[in-house]
Amino acid sequence: MNQNDFRQLNFSGLGCWLTLFAFVWLLGALGLGWLIKSFLVLMVLLILAPVVAFLGFRWWLRRNLVSAQCPVCQAEVSGINGMQATCLNCGTQLKAENDTFKRATSEGTIDIEAVEVNVEAVELPPAEQD
Repeated sequence: MNQNDFRQLNFSGLGCWLTLFAFVWLLGALGLGWLIKSFLVLMVLLILAPVVAFLGFRWWLRRNLVSAQCPVCQAEVSGINGMQATCLNCGTQLKAENDTFKRATSEGTIDIEAVEVNVEAVELPPAEQD
């Protein structure tokens, strides 16, 4: 008999699927279907966890991101609520509180605002005469 009379079938793509089907059927027949179901649940969780984490991070960032002006130089500064930030324009240490920035000072420091007064506007009392 000639060897060319036998035709060979190419099952390269189909063989993988048949093996997978046979493996799943064998596990189901042995009562290990729970193993496949738990594997599928694990795969769904691995796919959904980054999406949920990303959406949760965006929600948290929207609630806690503060964008306001520096109280010293009036430059626009962004930071996280309750944390310290540095003004990139003047270098002042700032603390974000209630959607505004305040200068970060140590305990016991009183922060005041200086007001410029025109000398001509100040009325001096008349000099006492002897």
